[in-house]
Amino acid sequence: MIFESHAHYDDERFAEDRGELLTQLPTLGIKRIINVASTIESIDVCVKLSKEYPHVYASVGVHPSELEGMTDDVIDHMKQLTADEKVVAIGEIGLDFYWEKDEEAQNNQKDWFIKQLALARAVDLPVIIHSRDAAEETMRIMKEHATGLDAVIHCYSYSPELAREYVKMGYYLGIGGVVTFKNAKKLVTTVEQTPLNRILLETDSPYLTPEPFRGERNDSGKLFYVVEKIAQIKGLSTQEVEEVTWNNACALFRMNR
Repeated sequence: MIFESHAHYDDERFAEDRGELLTQLPTLGIKRIINVASTIESIDVCVKLSKEYPHVYASVGVHPSELEGMTDDVIDHMKQLTADEKVVAIGEIGLDFYWEKDEEAQNNQKDWFIKQLALARAVDLPVIIHSRDAAEETMRIMKEHATGLDAVIHCYSYSPELAREYVKMGYYLGIGGVVTFKNAKKLVTTVEQTPLNRILLETDSPYLTPEPFRGERNDSGKLFYVVEKIAQIKGLSTQEVEEVTWNNACALFRMNR
């Protein structure tokens, strides 16, 4: 059994076959999926999908690159939605300085990151963290504002050394299709050095499709290639990788195993 900890089935690239795909995935062994909001508009869609499919759960939050129109009313709306048992996390939230170089815009990202961390604390839910080209500031904010929160660093892309710091803080690393890429030496080293009990499986569907399908639309059925790569790196069976990462995700999102 595989637990998909990060997908975006609300994305328009699934418009034509969303229902068919989500219905089929459990028959392939993908038994649980966290569908993660990234825009203000996607928040309600993610919750709606979680109600339509028993194996799909929702995370509500606004991505740092999608903050246009963000207000305290949006935070209040997310807070109301967390009363639903199918809403299991706040995310994806964080910082993305890859696209945004303007200091004022970066400060705006920091402000809403901190506010969404505060929401997670208020409703006692784990957080799904997006961080790109913002390693130092993400770590600073996590240390100052996320103490005591459970978290996964989604699509982990930084150094093995920083990964060790996050693991010491009790956080998980989200590992997906990038680990299969030929130029992913740093991530392979990170996976090699990170205890399996701190790793979650994810696709970030429809993005970051693993080899040998790179360039195509991603979906949770392709997680088996990620499992195989992690098993190869760590010298374990694919069954052990599936079992341990399943238990990890259940622990983070507070679900029965």
